[in-house]
Amino acid sequence: MNRVLPLALAAGLAFSIAACGNSDSKAAADGNAALKVVATTPEVADFVRQIGGDRVAVTQIIKPGVDPHDYEPTPADLQAIGAAEVVVENGVGLEEWLDGTIEAAGFDGTVVDASKGVTLRTDDPHIWHSPVNAKIMVTDIEKALATAEPAAAGTFGTNLTAYAAELDKLDADNQAAWAKVPAAQRKLVTNHDAFGYYVDRYQLDFVGSVIPSLDTSAELSTAQLAALVAKIKQTGTKAIFTESSLPPKTAEAIAAQAGVKVIGGEDALFGDSLGPQGTEQGTYLGAERHNTATMTAALGG
Repeated sequence: MNRVLPLALAAGLAFSIAACGNSDSKAAADGNAALKVVATTPEVADFVRQIGGDRVAVTQIIKPGVDPHDYEPTPADLQAIGAAEVVVENGVGLEEWLDGTIEAAGFDGTVVDASKGVTLRTDDPHIWHSPVNAKIMVTDIEKALATAEPAAAGTFGTNLTAYAAELDKLDADNQAAWAKVPAAQRKLVTNHDAFGYYVDRYQLDFVGSVIPSLDTSAELSTAQLAALVAKIKQTGTKAIFTESSLPPKTAEAIAAQAGVKVIGGEDALFGDSLGPQGTEQGTYLGAERHNTATMTAALGG
């Protein structure tokens, strides 16, 4: 994986590495150099921050609101990976661009596949939508961080224990929220097939999606559109939920034909992304709480 880089890009990479040495993290201020970690998606980046705390410096590649299915890496991504000691990915094919980027960056550190140990649905990379899977993901991350930075292993372990308890509470709260919604009303239509693990965990009835695929670049044919409208009417589905990283126009058109409401705007679900950094929904826990509150309110009323 030590491919020779073009001269201009190599110079930029060297500059990035030098810049990364000037970390203003608390760990650096305390005399402990922060472990340099690149995380691909908002979800795994948040997991790394929760487990790593002040002992890691995280560069997040995919920003909030960006569709990861169509992402194209930038020279800055290449530079960040080249300067990193650990790269954390969601896995399950979500980051199809990552292997080539790692090779081009000449990265020779540790790559962490956070999906290791998760029981997978067929070709579905949206594993984080079950808190049970999220616990597996953060455990994978903790092991990798502890291996890369043994001096901070105790900190990482303590953070994992605390965060795992929060994930257990999230799961219990979700279970309690859905228990208040009659089973016949737990019918879900979303922008695309991002919520399979959530549907399985909380025993929802997935009616269909505006984009009939795990890939957001797919489109409904006229026949598929008509079939979805008919199914929404037949099943008595109450709403179509749009997603924060996808345009709502087609969902709105289908909802108008089916005579149901569209849940979007500030209430849009976080399917592939999280909210803006610095907001409650900018964390995994906040985004998942938002999703559950939004869905149960719309379907339970």
